[in-house]
Amino acid sequence: MKRVLKQFSLAAAVMLFTMVLGPSLSAQQANQDPSRAPEKTNPAVPQAQQNEAQMPASGEATTRDAKTFTGRIVKENGQIVLKDPITKVSYKLDDATKAGQYMGKQVKATGKLDLNTNTIQLERIEPLS
Repeated sequence: MKRVLKQFSLAAAVMLFTMVLGPSLSAQQANQDPSRAPEKTNPAVPQAQQNEAQMPASGEATTRDAKTFTGRIVKENGQIVLKDPITKVSYKLDDATKAGQYMGKQVKATGKLDLNTNTIQLERIEPLS
């Protein structure tokens, strides 16, 4: 009976250890695997959550790769901004002439985000269909 109890305890400990450390180890391996395909955006996840997930690691002032942001072009405090209706976050835009033609419209803006100024360095902007 003691032997069965010891084996059960050992199996439970191994299972608990695997459940606790397994996800973090596999995530760490996935981050280190250069052959892994780039992540696709998930249509089931709201765009605001996707935007948050695209933020660079701490210590970086600007995203390395262009990211996509969605929202409405509005004027706030005399500046043309992209306002995310879900998170209520406003992003300044470095090129007001590109964005101005979409005033009041929902758009998809692509560019690098400067975290210090919360400014999107626009590469492309287009209306949402």
